Amino acid sequence: MNRQQIESLLDRYLKGETTTAENTVVETWLEENLHSNSPWSGLDEQEKSSWLSGIYQDLEQSREKAPEKIIPVKKKKAPYLQFIATAAALIAVLFAIYLQSSDEYHTNQSLKLTALTVPAEQTRQIMLPDGSKVWVNAGSELKFPETFGGETREVYLSGEAYFDIAHHPDRPFLIHVGKITTKVLGTAFNIKEDKDQHLVTVTVTRGKVGVAAGTRQLGIITPDHELSFNLLNEKVIRRKVDALTSIAWQHRELQFEDVTFEQAVSQLEKRFNVKITFKNNQLKNCRFSGTEPSGAGLEQLLKVICAINHATYQTSEDGSIQIDGKGCN
Repeated sequence: MNRQQIESLLDRYLKGETTTAENTVVETWLEENLHSNSPWSGLDEQEKSSWLSGIYQDLEQSREKAPEKIIPVKKKKAPYLQFIATAAALIAVLFAIYLQSSDEYHTNQSLKLTALTVPAEQTRQIMLPDGSKVWVNAGSELKFPETFGGETREVYLSGEAYFDIAHHPDRPFLIHVGKITTKVLGTAFNIKEDKDQHLVTVTVTRGKVGVAAGTRQLGIITPDHELSFNLLNEKVIRRKVDALTSIAWQHRELQFEDVTFEQAVSQLEKRFNVKITFKNNQLKNCRFSGTEPSGAGLEQLLKVICAINHATYQTSEDGSIQIDGKGCN
C-alpha cells in the first residue's frame, strides 16, 4: 500500500465511510507502521507533519459538526461518537509513530558516516575527530562519523586496521566488526576480520581491550595477547603472541607466525591483488613461520613459501596462480 492509498483510506475512515474489512486494513497498517520498513517511514519529516496536520483539521471539523447527545450508559455508543473516539485513538497512535520516527530521523542525521575504502596493494593512515590514529589495511573499509557527539566514540570496520586510541576516560571507544564489539578507553591494538576463516582477531600492543559478541563478554586482552572469535561455532581462542608481528603490515611487511599455507596465501592475495588457488587441498593446512625479505615481490615470496611447504606454483595467462605439491604430511 502506497502513501496515496493510505491517505485515501484514512480520509474515508475519518468520514466514517469505511467498511469493516477496511477498518481491519487500517488496524493492520498501524501495526505494520511500528516497523522501519513501512510506507510511513518512507515519508520525509515535512510530509509526515503536513499529512498529520491535515488529518487533525479534518478531525476537529468533524467534532464541531457532531451533535451533542446524551447516551444512556447501558446503551450501545452512537456510531458517530464511536467513530470519533476511534479516530482520536488513530491520530494519537499516528503522532506517537511520527514522534518516534522523527527522533530516529534526527539520530540518523547525527550519525552520518564517512567511509574510507582502501584498495588492494595499499594502506591508509587517518586521524579521527578525537585524535585517535588508525592504519587501515588493503581491501578494508572503515566507517566513522564527522564528529563524536555522544557519550561513546563508535566506528565500523570491515577487514583489518590498527588503532591507536586517544585517551578519553568518560567516552569509551567502540569498534564494531560484524557482531563483534571491541571497547577501549585509550590503547593500541589490531583488529582483523578474516571472512574466509570466519574469524575476528584482536591483538593488543598497549593497554587493555574488552571484546564482546552482542551481550556476551568474550574477555579482556592485555599487551602481546590476542583473542580470536569464530563466527560459526562461537569458539574463543586466546594466546600469547608477538604483537609487533601482527602489525608488520603497517610497514608493508608480511610476517608469518605459525600460520597455515592457506592463511599466508590469503595475505598474498590481499597484498598483491592476485587470485591464488590450491590444486592439492592438503597443502592448505601446512603450517610455517617466516618474515618477508626486504623489498621482496610476489614471485620471491611464492618461491620461499612453496619451498618451505614442498610445493610448486604456476602462473596462468590471466595472472592467476595455482599451487600444487605433495603436501606437508
